[in-house]
Amino acid sequence: MAMDVVDYEIKGAEMQFVEIELDPGEAAVGEAGSMMFMDAGIQMDTVFGDGSAQQGGIFGKLLGAGKRLITGESLFTTVYTNQASGKKRVAFAAPYPGKILPMDLSRMGGTLICQKDAFLCAARGVSLGIHFQQKLSVGFFGGEGFIMQKLEGDGLAFVHAGGTVLKRELQAGQTLMVDTGCLVALTPGVNFEIQYVGKVKTALFGGEGLFFAKVTGPGTVWLQSLPFSRLASRVFAAAPQRGGSREEGSVLPGFAGAGLLGGVLGGVLGGDDE
Repeated sequence: MAMDVVDYEIKGAEMQFVEIELDPGEAAVGEAGSMMFMDAGIQMDTVFGDGSAQQGGIFGKLLGAGKRLITGESLFTTVYTNQASGKKRVAFAAPYPGKILPMDLSRMGGTLICQKDAFLCAARGVSLGIHFQQKLSVGFFGGEGFIMQKLEGDGLAFVHAGGTVLKRELQAGQTLMVDTGCLVALTPGVNFEIQYVGKVKTALFGGEGLFFAKVTGPGTVWLQSLPFSRLASRVFAAAPQRGGSREEGSVLPGFAGAGLLGGVLGGVLGGDDE
C-alpha cells in the first residue's frame, strides 16, 4: 500500500497531542482510544490489525491482528480517512505525561523498533509488526523489552515516551546500559540484549531491577525518564490500602488490617497533632 504523506503539528508541553492534517483521500491510523478530536468530513473505520493489509484478504487482516495481539495491544486500530473535498484535521492525545516523537521512517531505512506500548498513530500504510529478542529465556525474565513493536514503511509514525526524552547517537561498538522500561525506540542497526545485573543483593536492596537493556551501536536510541510501569507502581504504592485509613496505608503498606497499631503509628509518624 502506498504511504500517505501527511502534515502534522505537535502541541502542548507535559501532556502533548498531535494534529495531523489530511488532504482529501488521505488517512491516518491510530491506537484505539487515542483520538482527541476530528473535523467533520473524516470517516472512522475500525479494522483488524494496522490497516496496512486491507487489500490482502481475510488472511492478511487476521495476520496483522495476530501480530498486535502478541505484543499485548488491541486486535483493532482505527483508520481516519478524509472523505471531504478540503483539508481536514484529526488529533491524537498522549496517554500520560511525556513527549510525542515524530519518526520519519524513510530516514531510518524504513524500520523502527519501539516498546510495545509506545506507538500512538501513523500515516496510512505504516505496518505494525513484532520484534522478538534473541535470548528467549533471558527475555521472559526481563519483562519489558522482550517483545517489541516493529514499525515498517516510508511514512511518518508517532510514538509516545514518558517524562523527558533523551536521544543518543551510538557509534560502532559504543555500549549503553539502560533500565529495560526506559528504552523507547531504536534503529535496526543497534544491537539490543537483555542482560542480568549479576548481584541479587544490589537488585533487591538497591531498588533496581534484575535486568538491564544493553544497547550497542551503531545507531540511534531514544530513552524516556518516566516509564509508565514505574509511574503506575509509585501510584499504587502511595494509594491507601484496602481496609485501612490513608495513614495506615502509608505507614504499613503490607498490613492493611493492622488495626489500632497501624492507626497509632500512622498518626505519630504522619505528624498528626490530634
